[in-house]
Amino acid sequence: MRIAVGSDHAGFIQKDPIIEHIKSLGHEVLDFGPANDDRVDYPDFADKVARAVAAGKADRGVLICGTGIGIAMTADKVPGIRATPVQTVQFAELAREHNNANVIGLSGRFTDLAVNEAIVDTFLSTEFAGGRHTGRVEKIMREDDPNFKGVDAE
Repeated sequence: MRIAVGSDHAGFIQKDPIIEHIKSLGHEVLDFGPANDDRVDYPDFADKVARAVAAGKADRGVLICGTGIGIAMTADKVPGIRATPVQTVQFAELAREHNNANVIGLSGRFTDLAVNEAIVDTFLSTEFAGGRHTGRVEKIMREDDPNFKGVDAE
């Protein structure tokens, strides 16, 4: 698989080790930066990775910021993306199996590198379960359609 990776300054310390780990698993990596730990705005790097995944230039995306929250929230705004912050291996597995997540946000400040590597392993090796989850993922994705007026609130 081709994996897009990006971070902000808070996640930078784990970015290169995670890239090397992904490569060691036999995957190709697209590194969207940053090149150093100078202060940057995480939405810019989330956007680059998410758009690469949405355009089919990458199969999945891995983002790293301080918490994994803001960077995943930003990526999820890009049409075609199902992004979520992930702090445990089990959440990575469920994000793939149940939600067909294609981008994850990792915490570079609160999660050890070894745990994040295990999360990445699971994220990259777990397949979408399909079945009963397919219709739910389709409902998630309808939110990208500007013509979708929402579910009646009554």
